[in-house]
Amino acid sequence: MTTPQIPYQRNAVGPAQCITDAWELVKPQYWLFVGMCVVAMLIGTAVPLGILLGPMMCGLYFMFFKLRRGEPIEFAMLFKGFDFFGPSLVATLLHIVPILAIVLPAYIFFYVSLIVSVAAMGNDPNPWAFMGVLAMLMLFFVFVFAVIIIVSIGFTFAYPLIVDRRLKGLDAVKLSFKAAMANFWGLLGMMLLTGLLGVAGIALCYVGLFLVLPISYGAIAAAYERVFGLAHLSEASNLPPPPPTFN
Repeated sequence: MTTPQIPYQRNAVGPAQCITDAWELVKPQYWLFVGMCVVAMLIGTAVPLGILLGPMMCGLYFMFFKLRRGEPIEFAMLFKGFDFFGPSLVATLLHIVPILAIVLPAYIFFYVSLIVSVAAMGNDPNPWAFMGVLAMLMLFFVFVFAVIIIVSIGFTFAYPLIVDRRLKGLDAVKLSFKAAMANFWGLLGMMLLTGLLGVAGIALCYVGLFLVLPISYGAIAAAYERVFGLAHLSEASNLPPPPPTFN
């Protein structure tokens, strides 16, 4: 069975606008979304390898899209994400396993290089040589960090595609990468802005981080709609405003 061709827009993501759209969407039911995000994070991180993270993320996007369509929502609908358990698990593993394959060897490389460089200097340490080793290691970790960011951006639309277009896990990941790379700089800017919001939240004794989560995930939902459009969205919501009338 062939995957349906789903068109997407290039350079359609405005970071600040997506964050503004997210706030306008969740503002009427903000505390409901805060509660759902807290529960989604607690359940999603309770099992190793993010086995439950995918369904929880799908549940959040299910709620965002349902609200965007003007339909009523309630807390229990968060668990509708388990309707997408199989595809979301595939997408999660495709995301986490490559990152672990990068991060774990990087840490091993770091400590082995550090121990070998210290042992090689013996009783006559050369600070310049040691600084050179540290500089090379720093460059290596900058490279690893950049790869992780690119991979994470590539997966931005995977869960929304599973929820909105009912794609299989692998198909959602492949299409997400294509669309995300076509909107890379906008998504990177959005990631940095929501990251700054998260840092501000962490500064408030970590509690503020949960207050920012509805905006962060809502921004991804808004970016998805700008790139793919929302399936089954009421035609009236896509129509331009009516022309002014004159009496």
